[in-house]
Amino acid sequence: MAEFSGKTAFVVGGSAGIGLAVARDLSAAKARVAVFARNPERLEEARKAIAGAGGGQCVAAFPVDACDPGAVDRAFAEAEAAVGPPDILIQCAGRAMPRPFMEVDHDQFQETLQVNLCSTWNVIRAVVPGMRERGHGTIVATSSMAGLLGVFGYTDYCASKFAIVGFCEALRGELAPDNIQVMVLCPPDTDTPGFEAENRTKPAETQAISAGTNLLTPEQVSAALLKALPGNRFLILPGFESKMSHLAKRFAPGLVEWVMKRTVEKVRRESSRGPEKGGA
Repeated sequence: MAEFSGKTAFVVGGSAGIGLAVARDLSAAKARVAVFARNPERLEEARKAIAGAGGGQCVAAFPVDACDPGAVDRAFAEAEAAVGPPDILIQCAGRAMPRPFMEVDHDQFQETLQVNLCSTWNVIRAVVPGMRERGHGTIVATSSMAGLLGVFGYTDYCASKFAIVGFCEALRGELAPDNIQVMVLCPPDTDTPGFEAENRTKPAETQAISAGTNLLTPEQVSAALLKALPGNRFLILPGFESKMSHLAKRFAPGLVEWVMKRTVEKVRRESSRGPEKGGA
């Protein structure tokens, strides 16, 4: 991946999951990498892992809460002094706590918007002025397949992830004259610590909708992202199933809705019957 050699990449949410895999792959491709996350201990562990994969490339780590715009500005200024201004920004920070709509209280809704949407706004706003001055840049925000397809149990999450797609689509048009690429990564279910946390609150209906789908690894998602970056594709859809789901939603939305509705109805019928009693 010679196209990344000598580039500087900022990866927000780079201490675990997809962000860590992306940072590691970029470092291995000879990019200078700065990673950002909230937990200093996990961040330092990630920095060591990335440096070990990078063959001596410059890797730096900066604790930051991306929901705080002032903290983002300060951390990014420190990172620029350490590794140089970013050619590439990849925002991977996010979270999901799937629950039925009436179980999502106001605090959870606000926090979901802060962690997923506002953090994306904050980190992008911090890099755009410098990218404009330098006349180039690539920005990747992470949405989700749930940012393209509404799924039972993800009302607050879908609201935030759909918003990221709309925000980036508008921003892509604004920044194109400045030679700044804006792209959106829409991973499906991926085997990350965040996905493990989701499963603790996931309703049975949500579990049934995703049952049987292919769970990707962070490394597979990272490989799809790095492959797509040079092509300036707006939506990056890792995996065959993601591409097929997106096409189905675009060209047969009624069918997608029918399948999900039938799945929910089946789960509720089975739940209403309760466990079958064994014979004597």
